[in-house]
Amino acid sequence: MCTTCGCSDDAAAKITNMQSEKHDHSHEHSHEHEHEHNHDHEHSHEHEHNHSHSHGVNSSTITLEEKILAKNDRLAERNRGWFEGSDILALNLVSSPGAGKTALLERTILDLKEEIDIVVMEGDQATTNDAERIKKAGCPVLQINTGAGCHLDAEMIASAVKELKPAQGSLLFIENVGNLVCPALFDLGEKHKVVILSVTEGEDKPVKYPHMFRAAELMILNKVDLLPYLNFDLEACKKYALSVNPHLKIIEISVTQGTGLDAWYTWLRENGKSAR
Repeated sequence: MCTTCGCSDDAAAKITNMQSEKHDHSHEHSHEHEHEHNHDHEHSHEHEHNHSHSHGVNSSTITLEEKILAKNDRLAERNRGWFEGSDILALNLVSSPGAGKTALLERTILDLKEEIDIVVMEGDQATTNDAERIKKAGCPVLQINTGAGCHLDAEMIASAVKELKPAQGSLLFIENVGNLVCPALFDLGEKHKVVILSVTEGEDKPVKYPHMFRAAELMILNKVDLLPYLNFDLEACKKYALSVNPHLKIIEISVTQGTGLDAWYTWLRENGKSAR
């Protein structure tokens, strides 16, 4: 097992180009990824791997974690440099399962594909279901199946970039595996993390999973059309999120109703310009 997050160390990632149906099993998810997180925009990750001997973790385990995370960061920096050199805005979308990441992507693609070149990398443990949905929306998409792995890593993204070949100046959405824990630890080389939280979840998610919300630039509160039918304290949720990350931008949306999507699209346009 991976000492950093506990997922299987022999998981082989499978990459499927949905345009050509080409499969690549070349990425062995060996967890030789690393992580130093010395990037200014990633200061909020604060990987509190302060495993003391009182927790029964010896120094060799700590060293292995540091090596895993450090290698991933080096690869992520290469990815970041390539994205910046190609004027690509790369966004890492993270959430719990069912928060609405794929539905948000579908709607965004349908609304913006005539204005912006959009490409998508879909991360999931198994199936190409979400990638099929994105393909039907009219967008180039590549599926990354992690097998027993619970997150994407920088090496997977590097391999996927070579296969997908996003165009200069495009918008790249990376839909991570549904999980609010491990994806917070692994930098992919993205410009920003965007965390999607559904109002069908608990309003205390930001304080239960603080690393993810600290790492994010934007929190999207989805399914606000359901608020009249739920016992969800919207203001408390925003207060919790800002207590963890005072600089976090928050946008309230309903993908199904279209509420708040203009604010999301404005944010995308503004960050696309700043990436150039």
